[in-house]
Amino acid sequence: MLKFTEEHEWLSIEDGVATVGITTYAVEQLGDLVFVELPEIGSALTKAGNAATVESVKAASDVYSPLDGEITEVNEAIVADPSLVNSDPMGKGWFFKLKLANAADVDTLLDEAAYKELIA
Repeated sequence: MLKFTEEHEWLSIEDGVATVGITTYAVEQLGDLVFVELPEIGSALTKAGNAATVESVKAASDVYSPLDGEITEVNEAIVADPSLVNSDPMGKGWFFKLKLANAADVDTLLDEAAYKELIA
């Protein structure tokens, strides 16, 4: 299941765990990323709270937690090579995995059609 936030994060949800990253649209707005800072494994995040930071040649930006949960894994590859986010934002460029506090909260997020309408 793929969901989106109005802040341009995407989530791929499987068995109550969301893989989270930033959308292709967000990457296009930011430009080439030069730095990524990720949360620590075990961190508790709250919906709309700051989860990660990205810096591009244009600006620094926060990545927000789409839902409440706990970080179970982070993608160290994008810390070592931020360009992975630019080249494959919704694949190899994922940021972190979040064990959802309440899986039903997923229903509050945008589906792909609603997200496409948002960025149109």
